[in-house]
This record gives sequence, C-alpha cells and structure tokens, in this order.
Amino acid sequence: MIGYLHIILRLVIWFLLTANLSVANIIIGVCVALLLPHPRTAPGAVKDWLRALGKIVVAIPQAYVEAFELIFRPHTQEYITRERVKPRRSPGLIFLDIFLITFTPKTIVVKYHEDGWYEVHRVRQRQQ
Repeated sequence: MIGYLHIILRLVIWFLLTANLSVANIIIGVCVALLLPHPRTAPGAVKDWLRALGKIVVAIPQAYVEAFELIFRPHTQEYITRERVKPRRSPGLIFLDIFLITFTPKTIVVKYHEDGWYEVHRVRQRQQ
C-alpha cells in the first residue's frame, strides 16, 4: 500500500512541475515515478499517511482564510520557531509535513535539521 502512495506522490509532483496532462507526459511521468529509487527506510504506517493527507485537506480552507487576513489586516510581526518532527517519520511524510506548514501563507519552513527539528518562519499581527 505504501509503495502505491509513493508512486502517486511522485506522479502528483511530476504533474505539478510540468503542468501538462498530455498522453506523452503521463507516460513519461509514470516511467519516472517507477524508475526513481524507492526509499530504503522503513515505510510509514498507512494511518500516518492518511492523517497527513487529512491535514492537508483541512489546510486548504485555512490557507484561504489566512490569505484574506493578510490582505485586509497586514501582519507586521515576524518570528522563527522550532518545531519537533514527529518520531519515526519516513522522508515522504517529512516532505508532506513541510508542505503542510509551507502551504499556509503565514508560515514557511526555513530549514529542516536532520536531528529532528523544523525552523518555521511565522508572521502575526502586532499585539496592541
């Protein structure tokens, strides 16, 4: 099951990068997704993948809300925090975590530390 999720994730990334859904591009994308090396680490549990994908679905409306907040009430305070990576995360799940944090307009991952931390840049409204 996890192998299919890796292939689907690679295909989605391919189609986002190429922005082309022609037959030739689909064939090339499937070939690239299958020929890329498979992860050597232990795969994440299906439950973790589904939970991460559920968080991304929830983040879509949150991103729109945050975008409108930034338009109508500009945020002037910035700060960088460190967030711990959840234990036993596969590289694919770490990528989805970084994507989830970066997807919303008020946050972006500045750096991923191999020892299990993300540096996250955030903006917020000035406290009155």
